[in-house]
Amino acid sequence: MDRDSLKALLLEKAKDKKLPCKLAFKISEENNVSLKDIGNMANELGIKIIECQLGCFK
Repeated sequence: MDRDSLKALLLEKAKDKKLPCKLAFKISEENNVSLKDIGNMANELGIKIIECQLGCFK
């Protein structure tokens, strides 16, 4: 998946600039994109990861 497509997908899926961790994992698996790349793009877009499956973020 190219950067523009990932950017568009994250902006579409994030509600109020927030993206649940579980959804980030799903996007990663379905689109063969590393979690690191998703996290980096989320940071660039100002999207916060919420409901962390590790309990790190709320």
